[in-house]
Amino acid sequence: MRMDGTVHPDFANVARTFRHQLQRTTGGAAVAVYHHGELVVDLWGGTRDDDEPWEADTLAMCFSTTKGITSTALHLLADRGLVDYDERVATYWPEFAQSGKGRVTVRQLMSHAAGLHRIRTIVDRADRMLDWEYMVDALAGAEPAYQPGTANGYHALTYGWLVGEVVRRVDGRDLATFVQEELAVPLGLDGLFLGCPPEQRHRVAPLTRMGHLTVGARPLRELQRRFGEQAGKALSAFGSPINPRRMINALAPRGVEDVLWDTDVMDASIPAANGFFDARSLAKVYAALAGDGTPGGPGAIGGVRLLSPGTVDRVGRIQTWRRDLVLVVPMRWRLGYHLVGTTRGVVHEGFGHFGFGGSGAWCDPSRGLAVAMVCNRGIGTPVGDLRLFQLGASVMDAVGARSRRAGLADAA
Repeated sequence: MRMDGTVHPDFANVARTFRHQLQRTTGGAAVAVYHHGELVVDLWGGTRDDDEPWEADTLAMCFSTTKGITSTALHLLADRGLVDYDERVATYWPEFAQSGKGRVTVRQLMSHAAGLHRIRTIVDRADRMLDWEYMVDALAGAEPAYQPGTANGYHALTYGWLVGEVVRRVDGRDLATFVQEELAVPLGLDGLFLGCPPEQRHRVAPLTRMGHLTVGARPLRELQRRFGEQAGKALSAFGSPINPRRMINALAPRGVEDVLWDTDVMDASIPAANGFFDARSLAKVYAALAGDGTPGGPGAIGGVRLLSPGTVDRVGRIQTWRRDLVLVVPMRWRLGYHLVGTTRGVVHEGFGHFGFGGSGAWCDPSRGLAVAMVCNRGIGTPVGDLRLFQLGASVMDAVGARSRRAGLADAA
C-alpha cells in the first residue's frame, strides 16, 4: 500500500499504525500531527478514487469534524469580546426567541443543551439543508425537545446553522467566508473549506457511498432499516436508554444520503457536515489552539495566535457529565467540542471533534499537541471508526516517550 509524506523519528510508530490501517481499509486517508508547534507527522496514502492515489493536497468531506471548525469560528468572536457565552442567543439573533427559546444561552447552544437536535421533524426533506435561510428560519421557529439546559442531546446537523447564524449575525459575513478569512488565510491554509469552491473540486476524494455497499444480496441501507426497527423494539422492552428513533431524528432527515453524497453539497454551507479539509490544515487549526504546551503559553503557530490562553482554557472546560440523549454515552461536552478517546483511554485535557466515517481532529493544550485525520470512507459510527482512536494511542505513546527522554536529558 502506497504511503507518502514525512514523519519525525520520534513518531515512527504513528507511521507504522497508519500504514497498517491503509493495508486493512479501502480508499485513502491522511494524518497530521503537531507537537510544540512542529509538524512531526504529515502522511497520506491509499486511493482517492478507483486507482488514483491520494495526494498531498487531497481534500475529503469530513462530516461532523466540521463542527469543531464552526465552533472555533464563534470562539474567535468571543475572544474579541463580541460574543458572551452566557448571553442569550436571541440577543444576537432576535428571531431565535420564538417557541420558548428566549432564555437559551450561547453556552447551552454550544454544549448541545438547547433541545434542538430533531432535524427530521424540523424539515420535510433533506435537500432543505442546501438552503441556509430556510434552515435558520426553521430552527428559529422550532420548539425545543426538552427544557433547554436540563439535558444534552447531540445536535448532529442542526448545530452548524445554529452556531453559524450567531457568527453571521454578529460579524456580518457568512460562515464559509468567515472561516476562510479568519482561519485559513491567517494560518496560511489551502485545505480548509465549508462547502468546496469550484476551483478546488479537482482535489476532492469522492466518498464511499453507503448505498453501494451490500451484505449478501441485500443493500446495506435496507439491512440498517430493518435492524433499527428490531433493535428499537428489543431495547425498549429491556428499558435501555438507547432510543433509535431519537438518533434517527437527529442524524437522518428524509433523503439525507442523497444530499450528502451528491455533488450539489459542495455549493452549500452545512457547517455541521460539509467541511472539505486536508489533514495538514485541520491539524494546524488545532495546533494554534494547543499552543506550545507550557502553562499559559502562547497559542501561536508561525506567529499567528487564534485565541488567548484564557479563552482556550474556557472552551476546553467540561460543561456536563450527563449521558447524551442522542449518542447515549457521556460526551463530556465542552463548548463545541467533546472528549478525546484513544484505544488506550481518554486524553483528559484534550478536546476536539470526530466525524462519521472516521475523520476527526483534536488538541491537548497541556502537551502542545494536535492530531487530525481525514479519509474518504463514508461509513462508520456517528463519532467515527477506530482508526483515529488507534492513531491517537500511537501519538500519545510517542509524546510520552519524547517527554521521558527530555526529562532524562534535563536531569543529566
